[in-house]
Amino acid sequence: MRLSTDSPTDAPWLAFEKVTLRYDGVSAIDTLSLKIAGGCFLALVGESGSGKSTLLRLVNRLEVPQEGYVFINERDISGMDPIRLRRGIGYVFQNVGLFPHMTVAENIAIVPRIAGGEPVDVAAALQRVGLPPSFADRFPAMLSGGEQQRVGIARALAGGGKMLLMDEPFGALDPVTRDRLGRTCRALHDELGLTTILVTHDMAEALLLADRVVVLAQGQIVADATPRQMLCGGAGPEADALVRVPREQAARLAELAR
Repeated sequence: MRLSTDSPTDAPWLAFEKVTLRYDGVSAIDTLSLKIAGGCFLALVGESGSGKSTLLRLVNRLEVPQEGYVFINERDISGMDPIRLRRGIGYVFQNVGLFPHMTVAENIAIVPRIAGGEPVDVAAALQRVGLPPSFADRFPAMLSGGEQQRVGIARALAGGGKMLLMDEPFGALDPVTRDRLGRTCRALHDELGLTTILVTHDMAEALLLADRVVVLAQGQIVADATPRQMLCGGAGPEADALVRVPREQAARLAELAR
């Protein structure tokens, strides 16, 4: 099966068509349809259990829907080899998942090496994420949490794919490191022409980084708008409730500063 849409860039576009995924009869994703243009930075937000991470895992076939279709560039991914599919998609998650027995250089180079692609320029990959080339010979245990996550991002991009999936990648980091890494990912998205999907619980992070914010609840889309539209109150009650949290926090901080 094929589906067509317009993509403004050569970055891959993504589409979910009436996708349903159930666990023990309970829908984690419920008849969901969504199109994401190539080059978009999209944030998925919502309460725990709303289906955000599950939706992300459907893209690289870590989960498989019982109903519906997922397309990348007009191709139904159910007919694609899952290993080959995953090698072309960068995936960053909260626990980083670096191989502890491998050096930083070996961790970054593993995807293109397995895929039989061109050797990666590790020094350039490290500099791209704000780390010095001297880190190449270090082991993950020698790095801070933020440094490990930067290596994880470098590894996700090393395969040369134009789609980046990020599942709560900054959740375990301190606020300063989290903000810096978020800015780094947004800059890399723009520089490399990526299609990026970020799962986050932090509404302020979603509003500041993304071009488009989708709110999920019980496996369904309850809001879909630009950050500006959400801040102006035009995206519905669920989005308004999420936006209210950073607004109230900012107001309380301003009151403390008086």
